[in-house]
Amino acid sequence: MKNRKMIVSLVLTALCVALGIVLPVAVHGVPNAGSVLLPMHLPVILCGMLCGPVYGLCCGLLAPFLSCLLTSMPAWAYLPSMLSELAVYGLLAGLFIWIIRTPKETLNIYLALVAAMLAGRVVHGIVNALIFHAGNYSLQMWLTSAFVTALPGIVIQLILLPPLVIALRKAKAAILPGD
Repeated sequence: MKNRKMIVSLVLTALCVALGIVLPVAVHGVPNAGSVLLPMHLPVILCGMLCGPVYGLCCGLLAPFLSCLLTSMPAWAYLPSMLSELAVYGLLAGLFIWIIRTPKETLNIYLALVAAMLAGRVVHGIVNALIFHAGNYSLQMWLTSAFVTALPGIVIQLILLPPLVIALRKAKAAILPGD
C-alpha cells in the first residue's frame, strides 16, 4: 500500500508539473494572463494538497524552472521570484492540509488553501522587494500585484481547488492523513 501511495504521488506530481507548463501557454493569448489568472499556481497548490509538502515543494520548483526552459515563461529575470513563491505554495499547501484539523473537511481545505496563498504572496513580496525593487518597493505595490491584479486568479483558486481536492480524495488519488 505504501508503494501505491508513492507511485500515485509521483504520477500526480508529474501531471501537476506538466500542467504548470501547459496552462500558462494555454492562456498566453490573454494580455497579462500570468499575473491575472495565475495559471501556474493551480497545479502547484493542488499537488501540495494532494501529495503532501515534499511533492508540493518539488512541483513548485520544477514547474516554473521547466516552463522557463521550454517556453521562456516566466522569463529568466522573474524565475527567482516565481521559484520562491511557488515553492512556498506547494510546501505550505501540503503542510497545512496535514496539520489543520477541524471536523469539517471542506473547512480544512479552505483554511489550508488561504494560509498557503497568503504565505506565498508574502514571500513573493519579500523577494520582489529584495531583488527587483530594492529600496523602492512599497506596501501599495505589493498589495496591487499580489491581490488586486491577481484577484481573478485568486477567485479561480478558491472556486476550483477545494472541490477538486475533495473529488480526488474520494477517488483515492490524494494522500492525506487518515487515508
